[in-house]
Amino acid sequence: MNIKSIQKKNLIITRVFDASVKRVWKAWTESERMMRWWGPKGFTSPLAKIDFREGGASLICMRSPEGKDIYNTWEYRKIVPMQQTEFIQNLADKDGKRIDPVKASMPPDFPQDVRSVVTLKAKGGKTEMTVTEYDYTSDQIFDLSEAGLEQCLDKMAESLK
Repeated sequence: MNIKSIQKKNLIITRVFDASVKRVWKAWTESERMMRWWGPKGFTSPLAKIDFREGGASLICMRSPEGKDIYNTWEYRKIVPMQQTEFIQNLADKDGKRIDPVKASMPPDFPQDVRSVVTLKAKGGKTEMTVTEYDYTSDQIFDLSEAGLEQCLDKMAESLK
């Protein structure tokens, strides 16, 4: 019997923002603030419906430079105000219904149910934020996710100035 082991990798990005924990927290929890930074470089965010409570779900849209809308749902599992939030990310349709990534023209190894944790810590008037996305099994998707998240966080830093 041939058993293939799948290596899982966690994407971990830590940034320090020149902003208070409260301002960084609001960037994750308030629609108008999230729409300023969500999506990689060149993308906009025309929609962020946020139901920020344990058991709640948000629907966030990023629009490509070509005008293609890509929707994500975030289902909140754990919230520790001003410190941590944990949610499950999935691709969705415009109504917030989870969709199969392959049907959304994504590669077959594009993940579903991505567990994500955002942790904030005050650091002398600034905020250290760590974003962790768990259990990637594809190096290609990991690299794309890392590049996209880095670009989103660059835009977040700009929005906090």
